Amino acid sequence: QVQLLESGGGLVQAGGSLRLSCAASNMIFSINAMGWYRQAPGKQRELVATITSGGSTNYADSVRGRFTISRDNAKNTVHLQMNSLKPEDTALYYCNTRVETGFGLGDYWGQGTQVTVSS
Repeated sequence: QVQLLESGGGLVQAGGSLRLSCAASNMIFSINAMGWYRQAPGKQRELVATITSGGSTNYADSVRGRFTISRDNAKNTVHLQMNSLKPEDTALYYCNTRVETGFGLGDYWGQGTQVTVSS
């Protein structure tokens, strides 16, 4: 069974940094893209950043210039370096892996890792 194991969340003061990591194991499909989404209390889940197998990246406007996504294709891992964190970055961060199943694209999600930024 495919598993996504996230790590690196925690509590940090505004202006600080955190690095999230996600490792996909038991992967039986070809990975199209990996990324991070977040969900704050009372809000919908939103895209933070994604990266394709070719290295193309996409960022939410709210994090561009502060967050950097990177990926190790050989290890099926994705990282999110978060700098200059703001209280509004506080959310549960989910790792996503989009795969090519042969019948179309499918998504796997991690359990989420909490990021809390204090003012």
